Amino acid sequence: MFKDNLVELRKYHDLSQEELADMIGVSRQTLSKYETGESLPDIEKCKLIADAFGVSIDDLLNYDKKSGGNLGFGVPPRGKHIFGMVKVGDKGQIVLPAKARKIFDINPGDNVLILGDEGQGLAIIKEKGLLDLLRNAQKA
Repeated sequence: MFKDNLVELRKYHDLSQEELADMIGVSRQTLSKYETGESLPDIEKCKLIADAFGVSIDDLLNYDKKSGGNLGFGVPPRGKHIFGMVKVGDKGQIVLPAKARKIFDINPGDNVLILGDEGQGLAIIKEKGLLDLLRNAQKA
């Protein structure tokens, strides 16, 4: 998975092997070996690669787009998620995917605010997150 993710990310960011190799401090030949699976980078090089593309080290190493994560798209940017599709019920209700509830610590009984922008879509903000945002705005 690592080699496939590395190649996909490099091409997505329109970088040559030479350019990426320079960014992380290795030769083009070493980067080529990473991409063919002939060798693997040490953890420090993995961090440099992940940072260069704005992804987590875990996703760089383990992300498998065939497993259904991220709806078949490539490695997601750090902190960005696609949780999948949900069906809207008769009364407009939706069920948030378990992974989303876990990551954002949304529990039964929590209040969430639904925001909308006709050009961008809907957003869900946990009540505590909104209150923190408003407090920070007041301080500024």
